[in-house]
Amino acid sequence: QPSMYWLCFLYAITFGGFVGICSFLPIFLHDQYGFDRVTAGSVAALGGLLGSFIRPLGGYTADHLGGVRILPVVFLMIAAAVGGVSSSPEVTGGVGLLMGALTAMGFGNGVVFQVVSDRFPKQIGLASGVIGAAGGLGGFCLPLVLGGLKDVTGTYATGFLVIAAGAVAAGVSAAVVKVRQRVETGGT
Repeated sequence: QPSMYWLCFLYAITFGGFVGICSFLPIFLHDQYGFDRVTAGSVAALGGLLGSFIRPLGGYTADHLGGVRILPVVFLMIAAAVGGVSSSPEVTGGVGLLMGALTAMGFGNGVVFQVVSDRFPKQIGLASGVIGAAGGLGGFCLPLVLGGLKDVTGTYATGFLVIAAGAVAAGVSAAVVKVRQRVETGGT
């Protein structure tokens, strides 16, 4: 079903991005900013904590405002934060942008699953399993992409731009679905 493919793509960006960046963050912080391994791991843990704790707020907000309605904003925030990291800002800005990206991704995780329950109310178990697997696959691939592109280009910027481009594509697709949904429901 087209909705299943679309939600897999969205969750590969939100959850896959969240897991992938959290797992790759200690390496990035060590290489890019010279963090010692313990500090880098602590910052990664903080990012994981922020993204995990805000996930229920994403679901709650989506319940009240409509997940499809807020998805474009979520992906714009992810793209802006990750795109900002690609500019290699100084350490405070870079860590702040990464924490913002992880927080937006965690929020987006809750929003996506609100949309899943709307689209597949009678198949929520199957849909959750398939979409969750897509998110896990995204989390597995992201560190490979970041590391591989760093080896090829000599910079992490390219990998972060690819992630930002994926978030932009997800946001555009969500905006299209939002417009279609509005047309189908008569403008409400």
